[in-house]
Amino acid sequence: MTDFDAIKSKAKKLWSTFGPFENVTGLAAPKLIQFSGIQANDLVLDVGCGTGVVAITASRIGAKASGSDLTPELIDQAIVNASIAGLDIDFKVADVENLPYEDESFDFVVSQFGHMFSPRPELSTREMLRVLKPGGVIAFSTWPPELLTGRTFRLVGKYAPKPPKGVSAPVEWGEPSIIMERLGDKVEDITFHRSEFKNPALSPSHMRNFLEAYIGPVTAVVSMLESDPDQLSTFRHELDSLLSEYFLDNGVIQSYLMTRAVKR
Repeated sequence: MTDFDAIKSKAKKLWSTFGPFENVTGLAAPKLIQFSGIQANDLVLDVGCGTGVVAITASRIGAKASGSDLTPELIDQAIVNASIAGLDIDFKVADVENLPYEDESFDFVVSQFGHMFSPRPELSTREMLRVLKPGGVIAFSTWPPELLTGRTFRLVGKYAPKPPKGVSAPVEWGEPSIIMERLGDKVEDITFHRSEFKNPALSPSHMRNFLEAYIGPVTAVVSMLESDPDQLSTFRHELDSLLSEYFLDNGVIQSYLMTRAVKR
């Protein structure tokens, strides 16, 4: 039997160093806010909120935002970020598969590259829709498998141990057909939109160093391969080659998918 508590405990550690990436994901947050249709006074829940970039962006336009994330270190930084911005946002350490909110509490439930890492999408989907009001909007940004981040995860998976049985691949949330199946008949008016941002980097190798330092799955593979220098060198060469395909004018282009739907 798969030990999902152990999987989540490992995920907390993996993503605890993600904080500095907020300078990049912060560029995508306004696009998700605009795409979802959030306005002043709307009740918004940012699921898998990380360091709070979407909740803070929503609050700055007058929405009443809350945020939840599994990783305590990221919630601590979210609280600091909200304080710096002079905003009152309720951040909680919480599991998307068991959200600590009442039924039908929010006008909008959003997630930016967050809920997709829940190991059981059927539970995360159920919970996000449970806390959303009828007629409310669920909206999220995810990494498609055929683009840079999806391909990076596939490369990492080539070297990392296989995931336990019953754990869904995060990049499945980047497939419109799978998204439609998961949301099912509980929603209507599903809309998809592609967008992108640029991650500043002086070279592909600079970007790779950044990923190794702050993106948990990459960090873990590098740590695992340190005892085999040849394998580590091969992995780094493959990752540099992949990043080179998306490198332009001192930056790496990150493309992603946004989804929006209305709860019936």
